[in-house]
Amino acid sequence: MDTITVTGIDCRHFINGKYVDSANSRTFLNTNPANENILGSVAEGGKEEIDLAVAAAKEALNGPWKTMPLTERSNVLRKIGDLILERKDELARLESLDTGKPIWLSSTIDIPRAAYNFHFFADYMTTMGTEAYQHDDVAINYAVRKPVGVVGLINPWNLPMLLLTWKLAPCLAAGNTAVMKPAEWTPMTATVLAEICKEAGVPDGVVNVVHGFGPNSAGAALTEHPDVDAITFTGETSTGTAIMKAAAKSLKKLSYELGGKNPNIIFADSDLDEVLETTIKSSFINQGEVCLCGSRIYVERAAYDEFVDKFVAKTKELVVGDPFDEKTKIGAMIGKEHYDRVLGFLDLAREEGGIIRTGGGRPDGFEKGYYIEPTIITGLDRDSRCVREEIFGPVVTVIPFDTEEEVLEQVNDSHYGLSASIWTNDLRRAHRVANEVEAGIIWVNTWFLRDLRTPFGGMKQSGIGREGGMHSFEFYSELKNICIKL
Repeated sequence: MDTITVTGIDCRHFINGKYVDSANSRTFLNTNPANENILGSVAEGGKEEIDLAVAAAKEALNGPWKTMPLTERSNVLRKIGDLILERKDELARLESLDTGKPIWLSSTIDIPRAAYNFHFFADYMTTMGTEAYQHDDVAINYAVRKPVGVVGLINPWNLPMLLLTWKLAPCLAAGNTAVMKPAEWTPMTATVLAEICKEAGVPDGVVNVVHGFGPNSAGAALTEHPDVDAITFTGETSTGTAIMKAAAKSLKKLSYELGGKNPNIIFADSDLDEVLETTIKSSFINQGEVCLCGSRIYVERAAYDEFVDKFVAKTKELVVGDPFDEKTKIGAMIGKEHYDRVLGFLDLAREEGGIIRTGGGRPDGFEKGYYIEPTIITGLDRDSRCVREEIFGPVVTVIPFDTEEEVLEQVNDSHYGLSASIWTNDLRRAHRVANEVEAGIIWVNTWFLRDLRTPFGGMKQSGIGREGGMHSFEFYSELKNICIKL
């Protein structure tokens, strides 16, 4: 079966250290969202391929991976990070071809951060301890940390390499084995990552990749498999609900990072120039296809008009176009289905009385590709669907507020609770508002500034559990208490 793409990447499944065809030679097409050209074919997996991958992962749990010394496993993780950096240009190109994001973004953020995920956990895993307690002269209790087992990693399409490595690095650091199911729209870097793991010294069967779809396909088979001990998933809240139902049959551990409708709260005492520079990024980077983007912007009324005027002017400067053009700031949406969905929200905004201050549709000059202009909408009330629902595109709403109490009530009136940004030069207000906003991650006078030791995850319907540092190990391992009578 020919599953070699025009990029030269073999997009078959990677199981037990080698490429594997699908049963019945099933394939699907991989399309470049920037020009709608076919990049190649991808092996389409299902239950049969998941069974093979899980069996390989289960067997590998008791192989050399189990007995590999901690420092050696740490060195393997570091080597993976090194190899990612060695292949940075290739991986960035593949990421931009698959996703439609600008090449500068893949080159400066996605791939370097993917390498750092492995470098970080390679170091962190060697510094960890557990607990020990002496019970008078009666006993000593101590805890040991063991791998959870076979872990299913279900990855989204918006930040494929960055988020897959964010899961895989701590998974391997804790001694687990993995079956990865990348999003069907973005298969290429996951395939290369599996090759890199093998080259770095990861034993066969420890890292496996099965391509395919979600419901009634590879994704469902992975979440239902009785020999999968844990599932980590990043994606839509509705998909998380379906995974939870399937995983309940065998009581799997679950870690979710789900949707967000994140508020960006701007008080009049903040530095508007600093706010604008960051808000352009937090609104439109990666075409707005980032779960952490601040798509609900609330501005104190005293600064509202000035902010909107300057924000609109700066947004009009953003170049939409070919991801491989160095001038491009906004690339293409991931595919036609999502493109149509975002355009549908723009039509809805108009129906709901919204004012399109800039953008609002497809830019001129493109015969093909799924491009949408960065769009700012004002004039919508808090009950608008465009204010309440996750659009996941280059679309933001801007709403004025008068009091701290008012904005907090509006911000927290949401079933999402992933992140929030607060802009103020009043230190007491910053602490006060940050404490009251119902979200798992709060930034004050910044956005997307990350320390990988800190807890990352959402409240409400934005997620279950936390990732980062020790929090990742809490998910990817099991603690065993041993009591020794003295």
